[in-house]
Order: sequence, then structure tokens, then C-alpha cells
Amino acid sequence: MKKTEVVCEIEVTTSVIGGKWKPLILYFLGENGTQRFGEIKTYLSKVSHKSLTNQLKELEKEGVISRKVFPEVPPKVEYTLTEKGESLMPILELMCDWGFKNKGDKYSLIRPVCDEESDLK
Repeated sequence: MKKTEVVCEIEVTTSVIGGKWKPLILYFLGENGTQRFGEIKTYLSKVSHKSLTNQLKELEKEGVISRKVFPEVPPKVEYTLTEKGESLMPILELMCDWGFKNKGDKYSLIRPVCDEESDLK
């Protein structure tokens, strides 16, 4: 397999979790455990079906989430963080804390998820 050349380690991380929805998907799974597609879609109310499907496929390809399909009609599919995905949680928590600390008057939080007692705020 040919390796992808990157400038530095930060590019590796951003290539895995970069995108509008990926960090939110990972954080949601990390905080809430295994979830079905519809539960993730409800949490990310503004994401399109196609975009969520693509983001989940990319995260699965990177090995940070696993997808389990149950042989039912209609199909039941569940998504779970892998061990590799769980290792991203400290990074996502720091991003959450930084966002809370720096939201200022420009941003209004619809669904805050950070722990309000964090030392970083």
C-alpha cells in the first residue's frame, strides 16, 4: 500500500477528524456510546443524510468507528468508537473546552456538550 505524504503529524490528525461533522460524530459516540444512524442524525439535525453517510464511511475507513449491521428488515446499523477512536476523545474534549472559552458574543450554543466545570474554561 502506497503511503500518503503529509507535511507533519497535525496533518495526519486533521485528515482523520477533519470535516464539518466528523469531530461532532466522534464526540457524540464517545459521550453516548453505541448509536444508530437515526440517533446520530437527530443529534446533528442540520446534516444531510448523504453527508452523514459519507462522513461515517470515512471514519470507518480510518478505523476510528466500527459499523455493525444486524440481519433485520429494515436493516439495523450501529456505530461505535473503536479503541483508536476512543484515543481521540482527549483531543475532542480540548477542542470543546477551547470553543466554549472562545465563543464570545459571536456564537450561540444550540446544544452545549462541554462539562461546565472544566478547569480550562
